[in-house]
Amino acid sequence: MYENEILELKQTKEAVILAHFYQSPEVQDIADFVGDSLELSRTAQTTPAKIIVFCGVNFMAETAKVLSPEKKVLLPVKNAGCPMAMIIDKDKLIKYKEEHPDRKVICYVNSHAEIKALSDVCVTSSNAEKIIRHYQDHKLLYIPDLNLGNYLRDRYHLDIELWPGHCIVHNRLTDADVFQMKSKYPKAKVLIHPEAPLSVLKLADYVGSTRGIIDYANKSSAKEFIIGTEEGILHPLRKQNPDKSFYVLDPNMVCRDMKKTTLKEVYEALLYEQHEVILEKEIILKAKRALDLMLELS
Repeated sequence: MYENEILELKQTKEAVILAHFYQSPEVQDIADFVGDSLELSRTAQTTPAKIIVFCGVNFMAETAKVLSPEKKVLLPVKNAGCPMAMIIDKDKLIKYKEEHPDRKVICYVNSHAEIKALSDVCVTSSNAEKIIRHYQDHKLLYIPDLNLGNYLRDRYHLDIELWPGHCIVHNRLTDADVFQMKSKYPKAKVLIHPEAPLSVLKLADYVGSTRGIIDYANKSSAKEFIIGTEEGILHPLRKQNPDKSFYVLDPNMVCRDMKKTTLKEVYEALLYEQHEVILEKEIILKAKRALDLMLELS
């Protein structure tokens, strides 16, 4: 239901549907492009479509609007948010910058446009290591993900201060979860997203973004994998690797906000062109500088 209507509307309105790997299988399957945050940013910037329907959470749709301000960007579910993105207080960040003018602000893309506008450069889990090395001779503030920041600081021994934020889905993972699953599937490779706690990441065979996890599994000769990220990624993993087995590290790794989007919401967003992302011009200009630099350094 809704698939044919969505396809017809999409063609009529010259629209493109973008979806994150954490979306439900039916939404991923109807999308024109499914990817991680970096891939979605690049696609939003280069698509010739007049309308972008962004199946994700609000900061992702904002990023698409910043990168393509001339396009109409629609978020199918208006209240699909990200608790980690909401944890950063703009006024506190402004005060920090005033008190620490020597620190470059490295902003995880999981943040709202007004926070990106206060930052020197943005990063995603795909390019954070590459970009952080570019700033290795600077004093840094990394916002807002404490876990990814800890991982970068531990790996590269840089002068990084961290903001006390985290992803509620990934932060729940424990060392015990890994030990339990490894005892159950001893031959399985452990692939974990860097938003997990550092002690958990140190138990992984591979640490990387959602795209990195998929690429690793696709290329690996292993037949079993324990996946430490949101369960939506299991859909593309299983589609692309029907001869391999994938087990989520914790069965409760579900992002409720990502799962709010259904085909009904996608259809209604297209039909009524509703829930358009509106941002102030000044915010767009300033946030775009940080995002453009990210894409340049990637």
